[in-house]
Amino acid sequence: MTTPFVLGVNYWPRRKAMNWWKQFDADEVREEFDIIASVGMNVVRIFLLWDDWMPTPTTVDAACLDNLGTVLDIAAERNLGLDITFFTGHMSGPNWAPGWMLSDEVPFPVPALSSHQRQVISGGQEVHTNYRNFFNDPLVIDAAKLLLHTVVDRYEDHAGVWMWNLGNEPDLFAWPADHAQGQAWVREMTALIKALDPIHPVTCGLHMDSVVQNNGLRPNEVFAETDVAVIHGYPMYAGWSRQPLDPDFVPYACALVSAFCGKPTLAEEWGGCTTDQAQSEVWEWEGYNRTHKQFMASEADFADYVGKVLPNLLEVGSTGALLWCFADYVPELWDSPPCDYQRHERFFGLVRPDGSLKPHADVIRAFAATNPTVQPATRTVTLDVTPDAYFDAPLEHSSRLYRDYIARYEGE
Repeated sequence: MTTPFVLGVNYWPRRKAMNWWKQFDADEVREEFDIIASVGMNVVRIFLLWDDWMPTPTTVDAACLDNLGTVLDIAAERNLGLDITFFTGHMSGPNWAPGWMLSDEVPFPVPALSSHQRQVISGGQEVHTNYRNFFNDPLVIDAAKLLLHTVVDRYEDHAGVWMWNLGNEPDLFAWPADHAQGQAWVREMTALIKALDPIHPVTCGLHMDSVVQNNGLRPNEVFAETDVAVIHGYPMYAGWSRQPLDPDFVPYACALVSAFCGKPTLAEEWGGCTTDQAQSEVWEWEGYNRTHKQFMASEADFADYVGKVLPNLLEVGSTGALLWCFADYVPELWDSPPCDYQRHERFFGLVRPDGSLKPHADVIRAFAATNPTVQPATRTVTLDVTPDAYFDAPLEHSSRLYRDYIARYEGE
């Protein structure tokens, strides 16, 4: 029996960005989900922004809960499944923290960072305050359980549910005290979901930081607790990739995670931002206490990149590819988070601000038309050290294994 290779996209509306839940518009979702379906995609990853979803630690916003049902209905009508991501604190640069989570009586929950180094948004405003750690603060853990229970209990039987997700790159919002605590948290939250819904799979949205640093969320441990292994990867953010649009980088990331956990891996977030110029270029600007330097692909170069990554993912046995992200954001959003300091976030989309499709949409549509299926991996990574030894020097090992991977398969 063959398993379809999943094609999908991470979603925020182009006219709303992270204001989506506060300014919900069902017709907008219908319009944009129609575009997603027209490209041949069948999964949409959405995010329950914690700041909107829980006005207090003991309350789930009723309007958000109802609107999620509407989104699920719209998805099901179009044969789309939703990858529903809980505990969305980190998103597109800033960290979005509910007001009840703010506290200067606790350390900033990401070591070596502070609220003055990572933009923190709460209630729509920038704040310079620490916040509680959701991996070990009792108040936040209880709130997390309430959110899971409320959402899963209500929608477990909905045809629009595809997968439950325990976070978006959660280490960018908080670190567990150690990797044992990280695994224990994933185990507890997964068990809660499974007690309510034993049918739909569960994952946790890890990114490359979980294989290049010891942040308490190790792929071998996290994905031992969940049903599905995933990874988020961008070659333009990795100094050890061969080029900003390295078509082997994301497939390698999937192969590496699979080597850790023994499961095929979903490329849950990958992509790149584009410029309207004929040639790819590098942008540089000052914003939020640092200099930003960002590779911006021409639309033609990015389409070429997408066309190379997708078949390469089949070769590593990946289960699918969810592009980041659906939309470039309209200029009216450029002066507000995340687009103010993170200028490249304005231009990550499958569609332009006017809703027109970029060239890589045609590449995805053509690939979808081949009805790709999950394949046995013909390109693999073999860990030649124990996980504990690997995480003594994770960046060194990940880059070394990538060089070995390229040397082994280059020219095939």
